[in-house]
Amino acid sequence: MKKTVLFAAAIFTVAAATAQTGEITSAKGENWLSQDGDWGLTFDAQPLLNYAGNLFNGNLQNGGVAANNLFTAANGSQVVIGGKKLIDANTAYRGKLRIGFGSNKNTELVSTADPADDPANTTENATKVGFFGINLGAGLEKRVGSTRVVGIYGAEFNIGLASGKTTFDYGDALSQNNPGSRPTESKVGSIFSVGLNAFGGIEWFCAPKMSLSGEYTWGLALSSQGVGSTTTESFDPSNNSVTSTTVEGTPNDGQADKTSSFTLDTGVSGGRVGINFYFQ
Repeated sequence: MKKTVLFAAAIFTVAAATAQTGEITSAKGENWLSQDGDWGLTFDAQPLLNYAGNLFNGNLQNGGVAANNLFTAANGSQVVIGGKKLIDANTAYRGKLRIGFGSNKNTELVSTADPADDPANTTENATKVGFFGINLGAGLEKRVGSTRVVGIYGAEFNIGLASGKTTFDYGDALSQNNPGSRPTESKVGSIFSVGLNAFGGIEWFCAPKMSLSGEYTWGLALSSQGVGSTTTESFDPSNNSVTSTTVEGTPNDGQADKTSSFTLDTGVSGGRVGINFYFQ
C-alpha cells in the first residue's frame, strides 16, 4: 500500500508542476480537457499500479494485469467500472457498476465405497463453489479548475448484494453397503450493504480526453449478513432410504450466525486511483 500511495503521489506531483492554464489543445487541435455533454468511463487503476510496483521490486508472481484484476474481483473487493455524464463544465453525474458471478469445480478420484467392488475401482467426487455479487453506485461530482489539474469533490450512494454456496456430488450413492451421513450443500448467508460517502481529490489530464484521478472518501457504511445453512443426506437402514435435512446456522460453534456492522470512517483502502476516458 505504501508503494502504491508513493507511486500515485509522484504522478500527481509531476502533474501539478506541469499544469497549464487557459485552453489546452494537442498538436492536432484536440481539446485535452473534458467538455460539457461529455461521457466518461473510469477504470480502477490499482491492478496497474500493483503490476508496475512488482516490476520494480522483482516480484515474479505478477501474472499480468488481467490476472491480477480477475483475482481481486473474485475475492470480493470493490473492483467496479464507473461512468460519468458532464451536464456542464463544473458538474457531472457519476455511476458505478460491478456484477460478478462464477463457479469453481474440483473433482477427486476415490476408491469405491462398496466393499463388493474391486478395491482398485474408483469413483469421482466433485465439489462446486459458486458466488454472485452486485454493486451499484450513483453520485454527484463537482469540478473546479480549467487547467490540466482539476479538483473534484462530491457525494455518492452505494448498494451491494452478495451470496454464495458450495455443493458436493458423490460418485457412490448412500446404501446398505455405503451407509453414513454427509453434506450435500452449504450456503453462505446473503450479504446486503449500503453506503453514503463524500469524496474529494484531483484529476490530471495526461493526454487529450484522458486523465488519471486520485481521491479520498469519508462516509458511513451499513452491512448485514444473514444466516447460512447446511444440507446433509443420511442413510436410514431401518427403512432402507436416504433422507435430507437442512439446518440453518452452526449451533454451538462459538461464532455468530448472523452479523451486522456500522462504520463511519475514511475509505478502507485509504484512497482510490482511476484512469478516465472522455468522449461525446
